[in-house]
Amino acid sequence: MRPDSEAPALTRRQALAVSASTTAALVVAACGGSEPGGTVAAGDDRLEPTPACGDAGATPEQAEGPFFIPDSPERTSLLAGVVGGAALVLTGRVLGTDCRPIPGTLLDFWQADDTGAYDTGGDRLRGHQFASGDGSYRLFTIVPGIYPGRTRHIHVKAQPPGGSVLTTQLYFPGEPANELDGLFEPALLIEAEEGGDRVRGRFDFVL
Repeated sequence: MRPDSEAPALTRRQALAVSASTTAALVVAACGGSEPGGTVAAGDDRLEPTPACGDAGATPEQAEGPFFIPDSPERTSLLAGVVGGAALVLTGRVLGTDCRPIPGTLLDFWQADDTGAYDTGGDRLRGHQFASGDGSYRLFTIVPGIYPGRTRHIHVKAQPPGGSVLTTQLYFPGEPANELDGLFEPALLIEAEEGGDRVRGRFDFVL
């Protein structure tokens, strides 16, 4: 999911310019003929230098919501037991406001399935991981469905070693429901692009 080194990643501001029709096409393309899982090309392991994290400021905090469950399993793939949905690979880095990576940051993800439902009795579409030595992370999941009254989003808790927990939510560019969602924050848009049989997204956390 990580962009090739020859093609600079879009900034979050550029992601705002992505049209609804473009994003819809990405999701449709990923849904048509993809199965959650699969492999990622070797070139996807390379990360571009982060966008200007100092200019962007720290990642905004958002509400936890009613469906967080502590002690999720440690894993980079949330696809176990998942049926349906457009495959999504989300990558990025965890950085300080000085743009330096923060290795070992705990990242806890949870989200709805493609119908907009959360698993409140198990660990489907829930999991945590730790940022690597260069602050990078990689998550295999699906594009979440629309929970009633909300736009598409993924919940995250990020905690650097010995630091405070940031609770926030990530959003998808071009979604018609973004502007109708009272919690939507443009600074929390992932950078999305088509990646063959899946949607590729990127988001850098700045703590």
